[in-house]
Amino acid sequence: MSTSPNSRWIRIDTAAGSFDAYLSLPPAGVKADNPGIVLVQEIFGVNAHIRAVADQYAADGYVVLSPDVFWRSAPRVELGYDGKDWEKAMELRKAVNLEDTIADIAATVQALRTETGAGAKVAAVGYCFGGLVSYMAAARGLVDAAVPYYGGGIQNNLHEAAAINVPVQFHYGALDAHITPDDVEKVRQAVTGKRGTEVFVYDQADHGFNCWARGSYHQRSAALAHGRTLTFLANALS
Repeated sequence: MSTSPNSRWIRIDTAAGSFDAYLSLPPAGVKADNPGIVLVQEIFGVNAHIRAVADQYAADGYVVLSPDVFWRSAPRVELGYDGKDWEKAMELRKAVNLEDTIADIAATVQALRTETGAGAKVAAVGYCFGGLVSYMAAARGLVDAAVPYYGGGIQNNLHEAAAINVPVQFHYGALDAHITPDDVEKVRQAVTGKRGTEVFVYDQADHGFNCWARGSYHQRSAALAHGRTLTFLANALS
C-alpha cells in the first residue's frame, strides 16, 4: 500500500525478470529535471518505514524510487525488526547476490530517469544493506552521488573505492557493534581525498539509528544526519 497520495508502486522490467518499486513524488509534482533518489532498503524489505522515508525525501522535493531488492526470493516482503522477522531478514540477506542487486539498481536508475527526465541527476541513499548497495552504485558509476547509512560490508569492499568519482556521504553510529570504529576508519582512509566525500560518526548512535520503528532509533542523530544529507544532496545534484 502507499503512504502518500503522491505515491504508488510501479513495475520495472529487466532481462532477468520484473520487480516492483515504490515511487513517491514531490507534493508539487514533477518539474523539469527534478533530482531523483534511489532509496535502497534495509534487510527488512520496502516496509512501512522505508516507504515513509521515501515520502519524507519526496516532501523535500525529490522524485524517489525504492526497489524491492529481494524480489527473486521473497517479492514485496515486509518484515519487522525482531524475532522470526529478524531471522527471515538475515536469511534473505545471506541469499541475495550483490551483483544481481547492483544490476537491479541500474535498472531502477533508468526507470527513475523516465520519471525525472533524462537530464536530471540521481543519487542513491541506502540503509544497512542498502548502504552497501548505495556505495557500490557510486563506485560502479551508476549514480551522481550516494549517501550510505551504516552500510554493512562497505569495509569489506574497499577495493571498489578507487573507482569512486562522485560525492559520497557516509553516516555511522559510534555504538554500532556490527561496524566497529576500526571499520569506519578503514572506510575513511579509503575515501580520503575523494571529491566531495564526507564521513560522519554519531557518538550516541547505534546501528539503525535513523529508523524510528526500531529500538535503536536516536532522534538527535537521525535529525542531524537527515539535515546533512539534504545539504549534501542539494549541492551534489544541482
